[in-house]
Amino acid sequence: MKSAQVDGHEPKGYFSQSLSKLQPKHYVQAAQSFGRKQVKPAYFQEENHVLVDRQLEQLAPVGPTSMFHQKFDRIDESLGRYSRKVFVGGLPPDIDEEEITATFHRFGPLVVDWPHKAESKSYFPPKGYAFLLFQEEPSVQLLIDSCIQEDDRLYLCVSSPTIKDKLVQIRPWRISDADYVFDSSLPLDPRKTVFVGGVPRPLKAFELATIMDRLYGGVCYAGIDTDPELKYPKGAGRVAFSSQQSYIAAISARFVQLQHGDIEKRVEVKPYVLDDQMCDECQGVRCGGKFAPFFCANVTCLQYYCEQCWAAIHSRPGREFHKPLVKEGADRPRTVPFRWY
Repeated sequence: MKSAQVDGHEPKGYFSQSLSKLQPKHYVQAAQSFGRKQVKPAYFQEENHVLVDRQLEQLAPVGPTSMFHQKFDRIDESLGRYSRKVFVGGLPPDIDEEEITATFHRFGPLVVDWPHKAESKSYFPPKGYAFLLFQEEPSVQLLIDSCIQEDDRLYLCVSSPTIKDKLVQIRPWRISDADYVFDSSLPLDPRKTVFVGGVPRPLKAFELATIMDRLYGGVCYAGIDTDPELKYPKGAGRVAFSSQQSYIAAISARFVQLQHGDIEKRVEVKPYVLDDQMCDECQGVRCGGKFAPFFCANVTCLQYYCEQCWAAIHSRPGREFHKPLVKEGADRPRTVPFRWY
């Protein structure tokens, strides 16, 4: 059976949960409350920093085998098993929004959307893919049950005015795949957490954790950012390390190659910047007890600074070219220019 072709890049997003709220002593409790799985770290001797699908399949959990897993699987189901937003790719080039809606309406009320739809004013998905936004989550399960399964992919026959019964790919998102605890015995430190931008949307937290652990070791948690309403991936992730050495190795690399099926992307890795940290130099004395606005990601610093301390510390030889990171909307660390006093 020929696989449907999926094209197009998907926009980035923000983190649905702040790691700054998870202190080490609360780590196990927080992980349990989200019903996350546990697995021991594993390492691979693969080249080019790419982890292929078959290795991920070998590591994937077989299923709930304890009361712990069974208990929190039930919680997941009560909150909804799948996002109401579903990706459909490989659509016929001449199918329009009305025809897509008519095709999938048998599963329940929905809205058809695609990136920049309002601005383009196009009736046809320009890159052959679209998103189905169902009104109710059970509609997604009905859609899945009607699909043809080939390996780990789902397909459905869709017709257009000129093409009959074309196989298109259906890609639902399981909500529980957004968070993964790699090793709950390791402490969680928000200051050893990195932001990963441009994460391919099909990539699960388990897969992100496995890749980063193979490359740098010491991964204890990975999360995929999801939309707060639809619980659908927004194209970003975060990874928490247990050791400073692994954390520094990850941010020093700056980029990592992520591969998921036919999708391969080189994505950026940055320190995860918190907005509730005191200045590490003055502990708030010089800034009236306010939280520090700047973080220095240079490995010689890796500290939070108020404006006064940043100016003092980074006027020293060798540090004048360091650039401060700030936390902006959507939890994204952003480099800002600093004006010297």
